[in-house]
Amino acid sequence: MSLDRFKDVSEAGKKAIHSISDINLYIDGSFVEAENKETFDNISPFTNEKINAVASGDKADIAKAVKAARKAYKGEWGNMKMKDRLTYIYKIADLIDEHIDEIAPLESFDTGLPISQTKKMVARAANNFRFYAEMVSARLVGEVYQVDDDFLNYTVQKPVGIAGLITPWNAPFMLETWKIAPALATGNTVVLKPAEWSPLTANRLAEIIDKAGLPDGVFNVVHGYGERAGASLVAHPDVELISFTGETTTGSEIMKNGADSLKRFSMELGGKSPIIVFDDADLDRALDACTWGIFSFNGERCTANSRLYLHENIAESFIEKLRDRVENIKVGDPMKADTQVGPLIHTDHYNNVVGYLDLAKEEGCEVIRGHVPEELSLGNYVAPTILLNANNNMRIVQEEIFGPVIAVMTFKNEEEVVDLANDVRYGLAGYVWTKDLQRGHRVAHAIDSGMLWVNSQNVRDLRTPFGGSKHSGIGREGGHYAFDFYTETKIIHVAMGDHHIPQFGKK
Repeated sequence: MSLDRFKDVSEAGKKAIHSISDINLYIDGSFVEAENKETFDNISPFTNEKINAVASGDKADIAKAVKAARKAYKGEWGNMKMKDRLTYIYKIADLIDEHIDEIAPLESFDTGLPISQTKKMVARAANNFRFYAEMVSARLVGEVYQVDDDFLNYTVQKPVGIAGLITPWNAPFMLETWKIAPALATGNTVVLKPAEWSPLTANRLAEIIDKAGLPDGVFNVVHGYGERAGASLVAHPDVELISFTGETTTGSEIMKNGADSLKRFSMELGGKSPIIVFDDADLDRALDACTWGIFSFNGERCTANSRLYLHENIAESFIEKLRDRVENIKVGDPMKADTQVGPLIHTDHYNNVVGYLDLAKEEGCEVIRGHVPEELSLGNYVAPTILLNANNNMRIVQEEIFGPVIAVMTFKNEEEVVDLANDVRYGLAGYVWTKDLQRGHRVAHAIDSGMLWVNSQNVRDLRTPFGGSKHSGIGREGGHYAFDFYTETKIIHVAMGDHHIPQFGKK
């Protein structure tokens, strides 16, 4: 490895990258080989060379992990006082903070995400654990229903049991902790199946949680392919819930495979989110939000504003400024501090995105692409791209591309743009830019999406629900809304006196 690649990386990060070794599964408090001894190669998105080998778990390893998780749930973890359990959650957060300087570079090295962005993601990961420790203390509360002096009825929230978590490869460390934190804080045990394209930081998280000293079996990681390890986790009868973030078709298949054991599901799936810019908007801020929203994270983000609707009065000038931004976005090595767009995660995904650009030309779009320097030719680079002359009937507008690609369209009035925005199967996010606050509220209410931002980029508040409508998902996580998924609500009825009971069969 060229030392120049890592001049912007902390000493801890350099050490972590140069000490990368092969990865095992983490089951019942130990790092172990897969039962079948098989491995798969983890490939660099920057050079397409092998980084390391990863144990490839399957049904037998999932069974071991679930058995360990059940033992811990019925034993020490399940019987632990809440304050003691939350001490572990805070300790995990502290350990993540201690290792940010090594985790963020590992994430960039593994995924191609620019290091300037992974540093912020990893910091958010620590906050996820602290937030849920605090949320459980403050908001994991029941309700009381008094019926005169006859009854006192109250609810309690109990952990469900074993949480099966299947996580994606875009922002993997942060999104893993987004699920793990509420699952553990509410008292469940966990079996995590990380995405096979991004195993490094999932392994680092297992090492951190191991260092935190949780009882054996509370947290388990089974690496492997979705059709083997993931499918086995979904089908296992002792796993009570599955939280999945990923592609819509896969989410549908997961629900079918888990139906026989009546699992509960939380699904955060695909998106094709609109950004609507009216002619009275603050156009400079809208432009900032638009470019960040589609080109950050290399365009590999579920909430990306991949459909841009411009009022016809401002379309020409806005497009010209957008073209200028695309020409000046810094495409480079993800390990460099000034890189804004890095390589896509994998050659399979790269080929899929490039295929959509070819399709865009066939469908009649003008394809405007930024510049990828020649020295980056070994990586999976797709330059920031604008698709002009698009319309809602095109596949490139209807289907999720999941790359740094934005389709641009125009509209005449509010009614028309709401219809256009809703004319897709997805409904995850949406963005509205206007100085008319009444119109902003109206359009936000009218768009069929789980989340809307008005005059704002995608700024998350951990207290609020996250999730989509239509084919973008089922259920909500985030804030206390996660408790509806990770806990079971039990109602207890207590008689305060001797109420009337019918006396069947009494003589």
